[in-house]
Amino acid sequence: MSDGDSAAQGDTSPDIENLALDVRENFLLAGRVRLLQPTKGFRSGLDAVFLAAAVPAAPGDRVHEAGSGSGAGVLCVAARVPDTIVTGIEIQDQMTSLARANAALNGYADRAHFHTGDITALREPVPDATLADHVMMNPPYQERGKARRSPLRENHLSRMEENGDLKDWIAYGLDRLKPQGSLSIVHRADRLDDLLACLRGRAGEIAIFPLWPGVDKPAKRVVVRARKGVRSRMRMLPGMVLHRPDGAYTQDANQVLRSLAP
Repeated sequence: MSDGDSAAQGDTSPDIENLALDVRENFLLAGRVRLLQPTKGFRSGLDAVFLAAAVPAAPGDRVHEAGSGSGAGVLCVAARVPDTIVTGIEIQDQMTSLARANAALNGYADRAHFHTGDITALREPVPDATLADHVMMNPPYQERGKARRSPLRENHLSRMEENGDLKDWIAYGLDRLKPQGSLSIVHRADRLDDLLACLRGRAGEIAIFPLWPGVDKPAKRVVVRARKGVRSRMRMLPGMVLHRPDGAYTQDANQVLRSLAP
């Protein structure tokens, strides 16, 4: 969820003026990341911020996001970690344009680059020089045919597997990683077994971080981090409760949502 939003009016940036979308401005990381998002359709928020916080990037690292949307996740990484080079690939051309506008809006145009493409159709080997130190992703949560199709195509592409499945997303991410690089994923907790099956034999040092919506409530989301080609055992981390009984964010959740610290 955003820390707040306001109408995106009065901004004269050429990139914003030329967007073929109605947008609204949101703020992440306590206003440190300005984010233009569509007024209709899928909007990034809480999942993207927690995913970015899981990426163990250091200054100078290359971080790549699969399914980058409006750029929320990878731009949070750019804000948290100075001098990172961040890139994203997104199937929707309008969202790619929006991510580029957001990179410029936050002053990251020189180190944040976004491209349009279908990750399930990219089979060419990646040159070693462009392999990432870290890959992050928030794959579609719904399996094809197991949920009602959204009438809005933008929502459908963001939420439901279409051309490929979770296995294709994981394969793409690992193919674009340097040896021993990290892969960070946020997904539905009830699909954790599918996710682990996709990682088996290709990545290790798996760490699972559950996100509980409230005390005594089952986790709905998990953040999973793994390293390419590493064989260390899996760890189940303590996780985090997101909301207090009154609905407000817990202190731990607020620290992630508002802090720049990795």
